[in-house]
Amino acid sequence: MIRAVSVSVAVVMLLCLSTVELRAAECCQKKDNVPPPGFTALFNGKDLTGWKGLVADPEKRAKMSPEQLAKAQKVADNLMRKHWNVEDGAFVFDGKGQSICTAKDYGDFEMYVDWKIKEKGDSGIYLRGSPQVQIWDPKNQKGIGSGGLYNNQKNPSKPVVCADNPIGEWNTFKIKMVGERVWVHLNGKLVVDGVVMENYWDRKKPIYPTGQIELQNHGNTLWFKNIYIREIPREDEKSK
Repeated sequence: MIRAVSVSVAVVMLLCLSTVELRAAECCQKKDNVPPPGFTALFNGKDLTGWKGLVADPEKRAKMSPEQLAKAQKVADNLMRKHWNVEDGAFVFDGKGQSICTAKDYGDFEMYVDWKIKEKGDSGIYLRGSPQVQIWDPKNQKGIGSGGLYNNQKNPSKPVVCADNPIGEWNTFKIKMVGERVWVHLNGKLVVDGVVMENYWDRKKPIYPTGQIELQNHGNTLWFKNIYIREIPREDEKSK
C-alpha cells in the first residue's frame, strides 16, 4: 500500500512539473503585435489604424497648403487601402501602389520591426520620411545583406555583416535613431553602428529633425509585423 501511494505521489508530482514547464514555455513564446515593456505598438495586427498613404516627399509636402495636403492625403489613403492589407496578424503589400506611413511624425526613437520578402525582394524602412534602412535579397546583391543605409553617399551605406535569414523567413530589425545617427541590429547582430544618415531629398541639409516612418513599396510582395517604437526624449540625450 505504501509503495502504491508513493508511486501515485510521484506521478502527480511529475504531472504538476510538466504543467508548470508547459506554462513557462507558453509565457516565453513571443506573442505577435504585443509590445515589450516601454514600447508602443505602431501596428495592432488587425487593421490599418495609425497608418496613412504616402503623399510625395518631405520637400514637396512642406510646400503644400493645408487644403492641398488634405486633398492629396485622401487620395493616398484610398490607394493605400487597395494594396495594403492585414492577414494573419501581418501587414501584406501586394506589390502595387505606394509606401505606407505612420500617421505620426517621430524624432529620436528606438524601434523594432519584423519583415519578410520573396526571392529578389526589395524594400526598406524610411526614417523621418527619408530613405532608408535597406531590405533586400542578399543573393541578388552579391551577398550584401539588409540593414545598410543604402542612400548614403559620403557615409557608410553597407551593413558590416550579412545577417539575413533565408528568404521566406521572418527577420527582425532593431533600429535606433538619435540626431543624425542610426544604429541597426538585424536578427540580433549589429550591422550599422552609429552611422550618420544623409538627407536624400536635399543633400545640402542634415536629415530632418522629425518625420514619418515609412514601409517602402518597391514593386514586390512584402510582409511586416511586430512594429514597436519607443520615443527618446531629446532632453534626456543632452543630459547624458
